[in-house]
Amino acid sequence: MKVRFETTDGAIVEAEASPGERLLDVGQRIGMPLEGTCEGQMACATCHVVVSPRDFALLPQAAEEEEDMLDLALNAARTSRLSCQIVLKPENNGLTVRIP
Repeated sequence: MKVRFETTDGAIVEAEASPGERLLDVGQRIGMPLEGTCEGQMACATCHVVVSPRDFALLPQAAEEEEDMLDLALNAARTSRLSCQIVLKPENNGLTVRIP
């Protein structure tokens, strides 16, 4: 399956991903600036992404802990998520996220 990252300069970078993989791991593998300082423990917001509205509806709802971390994220938007909390499923093929 494929996922797409829109960089801060507007470039689109496509990556191959497997179902069950975390979006954070996919992004880090291809060199996206997703720090993930807490290694997916929801103790920071350094892996914050903005999901395209079309794809946002296909994701499970964010847990309250994730929402709390997103309150601290710089440039958070209505469709913001932590990439460490997005576990890819086949229906996420073509998922597009923007790196704020």
